[in-house]
Amino acid sequence: MREHAISTILASSSPGTVKAPNHACLDPDQRGALRRMINLSEQLPDDWSGMMPRTSLQEDFGALRFQLAYMAYALAITHVHRLPAAPGLFRAPMAALVEKLRSPDVWTYWHYVSSGNSANNRSLGVLTPEWNPIVKDNIMYSAYLQVAALLHHHLFDDARFAAPGALTLTLRPLFWSDGPKSFVYDERSLNAHIYWQMVQNGYLGVACEPNCIFQICNQVPIHGFRLHDLVHGGNLADEVTEGYRRAWADFGLVDSAGHFSVMALEKERTLIPDVAPWSDFWAGALMNAWNPEIVRANYPAQKARWVLDGPGGTAWVDQAPGAFTDAGLTCSYDFGWAAVCASELGDLETRDRLLAYADSRLHRTWERGGLFHRRHDTVHDADGLLSGMDPHTGNVLLGYARLNVTDGLRSLYEGAWTPDRKATPAILDIDGAVDFASAWYDAADRALRWTVSPVEGRVGTASFSIGRLPAGASGWTLRIDGEDIAPSRDGRVRVEAGGTDIRVALDLRAETDLQIRWH
Repeated sequence: MREHAISTILASSSPGTVKAPNHACLDPDQRGALRRMINLSEQLPDDWSGMMPRTSLQEDFGALRFQLAYMAYALAITHVHRLPAAPGLFRAPMAALVEKLRSPDVWTYWHYVSSGNSANNRSLGVLTPEWNPIVKDNIMYSAYLQVAALLHHHLFDDARFAAPGALTLTLRPLFWSDGPKSFVYDERSLNAHIYWQMVQNGYLGVACEPNCIFQICNQVPIHGFRLHDLVHGGNLADEVTEGYRRAWADFGLVDSAGHFSVMALEKERTLIPDVAPWSDFWAGALMNAWNPEIVRANYPAQKARWVLDGPGGTAWVDQAPGAFTDAGLTCSYDFGWAAVCASELGDLETRDRLLAYADSRLHRTWERGGLFHRRHDTVHDADGLLSGMDPHTGNVLLGYARLNVTDGLRSLYEGAWTPDRKATPAILDIDGAVDFASAWYDAADRALRWTVSPVEGRVGTASFSIGRLPAGASGWTLRIDGEDIAPSRDGRVRVEAGGTDIRVALDLRAETDLQIRWH
């Protein structure tokens, strides 16, 4: 054990501070959006506080599965592109999101939805309800579990969800049935099951509700196949996307006006004509990963139709009419997905105008250090402008848009998180309530740099375990707020160095820059 202290806390702009690379610094709102998602991931099992939409039936786009899955997307993109040297901040929250996706609260809706008899699947007749949410159809659940598990494996080289039965889904009724129901899966068997459903459907896709093949939800398993390729080898993603292009050539990925085709009926092999902001922008944000040419070719026309000028230079997107509106639900997914799509395509002016509208008019709220937009059930204000907010948009989509970078999902799909990036020095474990403004490894200077602050300004001890140390180093130095620390018995900073890691602990009082440089 070596003890050190800081005689003076210097400003972050002091000599010796090195400017971080592009995307590597989070502003306060980005830190707040990230903290909100981490906070939600850390809630007790089946505590959905702050996440419940107006309906508890889990049928609309505010359902828990969508919030949990896109939090996993947002955390993955933030780790890879903005805080690459802080896996210890992301590993546990992302694993928790997978576990939450396994909750019966998230998937038992399928027992009822699988019975069909709605407008788009009445031709199948009344179906026998199915408890297993994966065995047939329901890509709007199974693919999100697939991707969340494989993202965790790919980012952290953690095979926990590849173990046999690791993604088993269990329902334990207390007062009905003849005992628990269990459906046994892991990331490999789940991926294979979804793949064979794709093949059996001629690569057109897997249905969400019976008979209803939505383009949007079938982008997600494509991401899953690519992640499976990156983790386990193979080339499923290229096979499926080639087949998908051929299958959808009969319908057209987009219509003559440049709007994405929303849904094909599996039995009738016909399209349901429908266009809406959410369908254009959601499909575009996800399809950009593997088919950016068609997304970028049609985005300008989509933006021109749906994005409206708002007060003071802001922009907004109205809630589109449709089934959710008819059911009396307030939802701002149209707005939220427009912001995500603009962020993914690098249309930062539109993204920033949308976020400015949200921050000024859509119930911006801070709680436990997290930034979100609280639920509000009145769709329009007295001026006829969007006022409604749902938890999916307020908790996740607007935060996703804040944290994303241009082609953030696309570059992840293309393999940006390479083995060599995963091997550089990084903060593998963190103790204490800490927000990160930056965390990156400067290979040229052989220095790990990170900037942190206490959550909500709460003073406390923060501890960082540094691993994956560079080979061949003869020693290292620790710098805090631009000053090389000297031995002292002050006790504010404590450093313990072992053979494979270094642990730095300090009393975190304010935003602090830290650096370990090897020589």
